[in-house]
Amino acid sequence: MVRAADRVAPVSESSPEQPWPVRVVSQKISAWIGKLGWVWIDGQVAQITRRPGAGTVFITLRDPSADLSLTITTNRDVLDRGAPELESGARIVARAKPDFFPGRGTLSLRADEIRQVGIGELLARIEKLRKLLNAEGLFDRSRKRRLPFLPHRVGLITGRASAAERDVLQNAKRRWPSVEFRVINVAVQGAQAVPEMINALRVLDADEGVDVIILARGGGSAEDRLPFSDEGLCRAVFGCRTPVISAIGHETDTHLVDYVADYHASTPTDAAKRVVPDLRDEWRLIDTARGRLRRTMHHLIEREQHRLDGMRSRPALAKPHAVLDGLAADTSALRDRAERILRHRLDRADDGLTHTTARLRALSPRATLERGYAIVQRADGAVVRSPEEVAEGETLRVRLAGGELTAKVASDD
Repeated sequence: MVRAADRVAPVSESSPEQPWPVRVVSQKISAWIGKLGWVWIDGQVAQITRRPGAGTVFITLRDPSADLSLTITTNRDVLDRGAPELESGARIVARAKPDFFPGRGTLSLRADEIRQVGIGELLARIEKLRKLLNAEGLFDRSRKRRLPFLPHRVGLITGRASAAERDVLQNAKRRWPSVEFRVINVAVQGAQAVPEMINALRVLDADEGVDVIILARGGGSAEDRLPFSDEGLCRAVFGCRTPVISAIGHETDTHLVDYVADYHASTPTDAAKRVVPDLRDEWRLIDTARGRLRRTMHHLIEREQHRLDGMRSRPALAKPHAVLDGLAADTSALRDRAERILRHRLDRADDGLTHTTARLRALSPRATLERGYAIVQRADGAVVRSPEEVAEGETLRVRLAGGELTAKVASDD
């Protein structure tokens, strides 16, 4: 750690007429860096140079999650003591001191101890990172997007001319021949793997025509597949708006990017089977659906035909005139009955009228008159019932059966 007292005072602004020489600036930078002291540094070996007969080894150390590298120089004995089998792509931890060379204006690290990080330590770091990313919600299943049923174009990130690329393309086109791919070949192991895959993800995610992205790699050692557990790659996959399928290694291999991806395919072949449907299966499903629809329609038509046949077999529809004939017969019977009853009542009424007429005729005054009787009425129409009711000389009207005549009342003398 650099103390505040050891820091070089900031350079004051100088006028253009009094610039600082490059030598002075280089010396001040060297003095400041020289006070940093020894530090422990962790990274991935991008390149290692062992010159024959030389005692110095040059190592380019790279940060896997950033596009940044530094040069480490060390003694061959230091390297042979700490990491004799060191090769490109390995992870190391080194104790080094920054050195700035004023003559060339370059910065390097001088290491006096180098340790190659074992797979056990790397797995422990990956497990720690897994818990961190899980706590942040990168593995949350609720945020995983549904894969499209039939993507217009599939983005594929894989190694150049790799078996994984061949498996994905061949199996996908065998299942759905018209599927389109946009393939970006990247390094899938080593120091450049993570930045190249992150850049490829950004390119494909920005392509509006790409509906799903496959990140694929075949088998390999655990060390070779370490880039797929890199934090930067996991966050890049999490930030994609396009659904991502991870297909790395074999069925038993697990990487942090598998937890972040929207779908984890066990192998690249499995990813090809998942990204597009099988045309033959879809045709079979369509044929099956057509058969079911045809059977359903036939069943429905037969059922309705049975209903129609049952309705047509009913008397009302089989012989519709029979109902009318029955109603007509009932109407005729009722009409005949009504006529008989009316005729009977008329006959009875006629007989009663005849009898009543005979009685009226027998009891009427005219019948009495026809028997020789007469009706005597005064001038005012009053019937005379007694001789005392009339006076002498009074004119009376006498009604007979054959007509009327007038008479005057005379005295008995």
